[in-house]
Amino acid sequence: MAAKPKELLQELSHRGPHEVLRGNLALAGLPGVVFTPASGLGLPGVAFGHGWVQPPGRYHDLLAHLASWGIVAAAPATQRGPLPSHRLFAADLVTTLDILTGVRLGPGGLSVAPDRLGLAGHSVGGGAAVLAAAGDQRVRAVATIAAAQTIPPATEAARKVTAAGLHLAAAGDLIAPAAGNAEAIAKAWGGPVQLRILDKSTHLAVTEGRHWSQRLLQGKPHRGTQRLVRALFTAFFLTHLTGTKKYEPLLAADVRRAAIDFDPSLEAA
Repeated sequence: MAAKPKELLQELSHRGPHEVLRGNLALAGLPGVVFTPASGLGLPGVAFGHGWVQPPGRYHDLLAHLASWGIVAAAPATQRGPLPSHRLFAADLVTTLDILTGVRLGPGGLSVAPDRLGLAGHSVGGGAAVLAAAGDQRVRAVATIAAAQTIPPATEAARKVTAAGLHLAAAGDLIAPAAGNAEAIAKAWGGPVQLRILDKSTHLAVTEGRHWSQRLLQGKPHRGTQRLVRALFTAFFLTHLTGTKKYEPLLAADVRRAAIDFDPSLEAA
């Protein structure tokens, strides 16, 4: 009997079975951090883009969570100034994927498959992930949280993306409101796509720890939101990068505080 969506959400809310190792992307020429399972060949790999002026350290638990489920997750620490280049940030995400597939990771047998690549991001990092996916046909899945508009527009780039997309928007986000950002990106998406609205969530809810930017930006870390994002991102990437069907019931169902707002495949069914 297949597990129910609530049971799958509960399962993926906890760390996975893999021991997690942390590394430094700077050793490969790009500042940033990478989290990997202790071993594994042909693993899926995801490059994650941080939010405006946010350090990658504010997403370490999310990246480590993905790694615990067998997904290599890396975040470049570039374009962190007040006026970042979204185009260059997107290029850095592509470079991160190149590092994951082309550089030896860890002391033992560990590799990322070039046909199992994904992108993710928060805020401008989410918008940059869309820009990167539009220009890189290797990418099979893109997940964002509170995606922000970019220059050039992520909404226009979304039309060129044929990879699967999962876009999460915070219901209380005053900086990147769902209707003006995530919804527009999702409805312009060129491939299969889903948009979920996270209740009781704000722009910075997914971030971890404290940072001076909380004086300028709306919201603060929220454990409930972090839990949902970790579980949904994990289900999404495992489904689309590894081919497993186990977590499809979760991706096809409304869950508490994360209702599906837009999904053409479900509407057609």
